[in-house]
Amino acid sequence: MDSRSAGGQANRAEPGGGTSVRFRCGHGAVPGEARITIQRDCPLCMLLAETKRSRAQLLRKVAGGRRTALAAETRIGASYEWICERGHSRFEATVREALTGSGCPKCRANAAAPAARLEGGVPYMKPGLKTRTSMTEQRLRLLLGERIRLPHRVNAVKISRTFYGKPEVWPDIIIPALKIAIEYDDPGRDGTAHRGLKEASDREKDAALAEVGWEVIRVRAGGLDELGPHSIVCPGVSGAVVDRIIALLREIRGDGAVGRLLITGSAEADVDTGAEA
Repeated sequence: MDSRSAGGQANRAEPGGGTSVRFRCGHGAVPGEARITIQRDCPLCMLLAETKRSRAQLLRKVAGGRRTALAAETRIGASYEWICERGHSRFEATVREALTGSGCPKCRANAAAPAARLEGGVPYMKPGLKTRTSMTEQRLRLLLGERIRLPHRVNAVKISRTFYGKPEVWPDIIIPALKIAIEYDDPGRDGTAHRGLKEASDREKDAALAEVGWEVIRVRAGGLDELGPHSIVCPGVSGAVVDRIIALLREIRGDGAVGRLLITGSAEADVDTGAEA
């Protein structure tokens, strides 16, 4: 039984007023009325786990009066009315679209407007942006920051579409002078991060950056395969990985542009200085 058929049966009314399927997560039919018990989470809980979100986060986005229904929902194709975070009109969308789609129609139109397109590719500091940064990502930034100058007052790049309902993306490391973003990917403790829907999301993010003239270098660790033309597949972060990043920066933007960002005293800066001499 696939997730769509299971999700549909979970909400199908039975003569006694109950539903037919109960899932391991506890959604679906109440225990005494379930005709089938499936030993896995319902389709909605599976999608929440894959997109690293919680049902509580989803409930905060749904229009008032629908929270009770959404709290018990199992289907990712079920349609609800959602509240735009920017105060636009409420909009109708499926649960899947609310979790992985591009946001409300007004947000999409604004992102595609001529004025917004002029801002596409502009890096900036978005106040209050909360992103989870792993210790490994911090180590990568530290090691790279010993070799080239990295800005500390940018955390987002404007795009010409919406990404998860926002008109910007938030790369792990941003190098505005080169218009290059660096992303660190690993599958995480549960082995599911940057796979499945998350991999599709990563590809969409890279495409959105490419549309506004940016390139993306992806450091792919923990057994992840290449993703995109500038991938570094490795066991984990190391000095050798930083060497490969510097080499890719030069390959993408040229020695001159990268040379201007090198920190005096680094091996690359010494080589450049010697070449100029």
